[in-house]
Formats: sequence, C-alpha cells, structure tokens
Amino acid sequence: MNLTKIFEILRGAKCTLNRKTHVSLFNDVNIQRGYKSKLSRPKIIETNKYKKSEETIGLFGYCLLGIPIATFALGTWQIKRLRWKLDLIEDLKQRTSAEPIDLPYDLNELKDKEYHRMKVKGKFVYEKEFLIGPRSLIHNGEAVSEKGGGIFSRKASSGYYVITPFKLEDRDLTILVNRGWISRNDRLTFKMGNKITDSIEIIGIIRATEKRPPFVPDNSPAKGVWHYRDLDAMAKVAEAEPVYIELLAEYGTPQDPVGGQTKVTLKNDHLSYIITWYSLSACTSYMWFRQFVQKLPLL
Repeated sequence: MNLTKIFEILRGAKCTLNRKTHVSLFNDVNIQRGYKSKLSRPKIIETNKYKKSEETIGLFGYCLLGIPIATFALGTWQIKRLRWKLDLIEDLKQRTSAEPIDLPYDLNELKDKEYHRMKVKGKFVYEKEFLIGPRSLIHNGEAVSEKGGGIFSRKASSGYYVITPFKLEDRDLTILVNRGWISRNDRLTFKMGNKITDSIEIIGIIRATEKRPPFVPDNSPAKGVWHYRDLDAMAKVAEAEPVYIELLAEYGTPQDPVGGQTKVTLKNDHLSYIITWYSLSACTSYMWFRQFVQKLPLL
C-alpha cells in the first residue's frame, strides 16, 4: 500500500468522526432545548391563568360586587332603624302611662306633649258635635280586624269617631274631645245616646293635627264631612281652640261611644328586614366569589 492511499483512508475516518460528533452534539442540544421547553411551559400556563382570571372580573364583575355591598349597607341601616323604633315605642309607653298633666295656660306648650295624658274639668257641648270617619275600632291600643273575636266581634270594623266640644269650668275655653267610636249602623242615631249635663273631670290623650293620608278625600266642613283630623278647621267650626284629646276607655258607658281610641302600638318589622338584607348580602357574596374568584360553575 502506497503512501497516498494511507492518507486517503485517514482523511475519510476523520470526516466520519467529525460527522458523528456533530450529530451527537446537535441531538444533545435538541434534547436540552426540549427539556427546557417542557420545564418552562407550566410556568407560562400558570401565569396566563392568573392573567385570564383578572381579565374575567372586569367592569361587569365589579358592578355585580355592588349588590352584596349595597344589601349589607341596607341591613346595617335597618339596625339603626330598629334602635330608633324601640326608643320611640318606649317613649310612647312612658307618655301614655305617666301621670296626667293640667292644661297649660300657654297652649303652645302642647306642641311637644302629644300622647301625654291630660285632665280637664267642664261640660260637653253636644249641640256642636260631629263625626270623623270612616275609622277602625281601636281596642287595647290596636285596631280590631273584621275577623277579630271577643266582645267586639259582633261590631263592624268600620265606624266613626264622635268629636264633642268640651267647655272648661275654670276658664273661658273650649277644646275638642274624641268621646269614642261608634259603628257605621249607629251613625244616624248616635245623638240619641246618653248625655252628661253635669260638670265632670275627664282624662284623655293629647293628639296633634294630622296631614291628609294618601287616597283619602279632603274634608268638607260646610257639609259636616270629616275624613281626617284637621284641628284648625275643626276648631273653627266648633268655635273652640285647636286642642284635641282622646277620651280614655274607662270613661265610656254601654250607651256611649267606645272610648280609648288611641293607637299606641307601632309596627316594628325592622328585625325581619335586617335578616333579609344580611341574608341577601351573604348569598350574593358567595355567588360572586364562586363566579369570579374560584371560577366554579353556579349550581
């Protein structure tokens, strides 16, 4: 074998070795690149997951968040209303059970004395009495419904209040007294009832004037029709002062109107409102959390 062939054999072996080395290195690089790709892909997916969650809430999601916030605020507001109503009920109870006061000489002092008991002495002026109604019967401070039982079950729930002027004995002054309730059937015969002509002392609950309730017609003083308590207009017709008391129940007789027509109970539903609003707040908060935070489908 000559020297030229030996050099050619050596050169071919070198090329083969370089080619195998190049292929081996290239495969190692690909393997490492693929390994890196597999390791880094979960991080990319995890990052995109949180990014997608933030984008999903958006303006619409934050607007829906206002529902649990608003209902929570309403529940908190009802707590304040409950405290206010309880204080009002307690104040009303104390006023109606306190010792009766005398009629002050300055009638302006009566503006903050509503629901206080007041005693006066004088005579009823039956010639100028009139009716206010229709009104429901009040028994023990509560309105008697049509389905109510007891001694008043035979009476209709709708009737009228008998308003009679009362001339004081110790001064030249006449006030208005609500003597009590009569049924609708007794409307035309109430003036034929028992009349007290002697001077007597009575105790009644002080009441203020009232605004016209919704859906109630206006009063018609010229026709003697009264739907609500307008003290100024009533006093003008009766030639009295705009002072009005509701006679206590113990001053009534079987032939007289039913006394004690002062409603002293107040409706108090604030506790149920508190439970309702806070329950709505809790439910909507949970639904919002599942929809926009946990990304779970709603049931």
